[in-house]
Amino acid sequence: MKTTALAACVGLVLASSAAFADTLNLNLSGGNPGGLWSLLGAGIDRAVRADDPGSVVTYQATGGGFANIGLLASGRTDLGLMHDAEAKIALEGGEPFRAPVTNMRAIGYLYNWAPMQFFVTKSLAEEYGIDSLEDIAKSGAPLRIGINRSGNITSNIALKMLAEAGVTEESLSAAGGQFVRAGANEQADLLQDGRLDMITNGIFVNHSSFRSVDENNDVVLLSVPQAVIEATNEAFGTGTMTIPAGSYKNQTADIASVTLGALLVATDAMTDAEAGALASALLRNIDEVRAVHSSMQQLSPELLATPSVVPFHPGAEAVYKNAELMQ
Repeated sequence: MKTTALAACVGLVLASSAAFADTLNLNLSGGNPGGLWSLLGAGIDRAVRADDPGSVVTYQATGGGFANIGLLASGRTDLGLMHDAEAKIALEGGEPFRAPVTNMRAIGYLYNWAPMQFFVTKSLAEEYGIDSLEDIAKSGAPLRIGINRSGNITSNIALKMLAEAGVTEESLSAAGGQFVRAGANEQADLLQDGRLDMITNGIFVNHSSFRSVDENNDVVLLSVPQAVIEATNEAFGTGTMTIPAGSYKNQTADIASVTLGALLVATDAMTDAEAGALASALLRNIDEVRAVHSSMQQLSPELLATPSVVPFHPGAEAVYKNAELMQ
């Protein structure tokens, strides 16, 4: 009943404002062609077209969140997708940015269920008694750990989490191990070929790359100390998510970890009318975004209006407040 009442309220508010919506013609910077962000771009375009057939959101492939922030900062795109962790780094002027990026304004939060996951081969875990990230440093295991390539935010987060657990490049080297930079699919291949002992990434639970790892290798999912989660969330503006027991074949207990979220972000140059029309279209036609991938079924009006590290655009905020999704 509560969900039905909310939907009715949202529908009423948006119906009353639909006549004032601007026709939109916006560029959206995303990620690699064929990836989830390109699908989200298509869903966002369908959502605005459903409100106004003359509106269009044109997707352009980029190098990802950091690149999109640079494009927004220089006014070379209207919209960009980014992880909350990338946005926090930009707001603080951290690497790779030379100064804080202050013109970003959020339109909506799209997902927050991409947890950092750490898999190690079961044989090595049993030999060295490794059940948690904090066991690695004291085990002395010569682990070859796959982390994402430089410039991918999951690489930054993985290194932070491991460092908080006492695992550094120096400590790994002293034990005879090393960090190996490789993308998600490359990590899976290297693990299967016996050239990696451990892999990590921040993606959806049972994402195809990790599902393949779980099916084709005997691996265990390591637990993450609460102190590591808290320190990482403080540094990156990330959240906490529980990976349910049984998500992978050797996982017998729930495991909490750091989770990344993704934001749709504009700049302060976007008018209130444009931002309001975009937020209204997303709320009214949220099923168009949910339909792009099974992993997006959890998207809700409440999540779209959830505050994150980037302040909301006033136009979008007004829509969410009118729909009673924000105070």
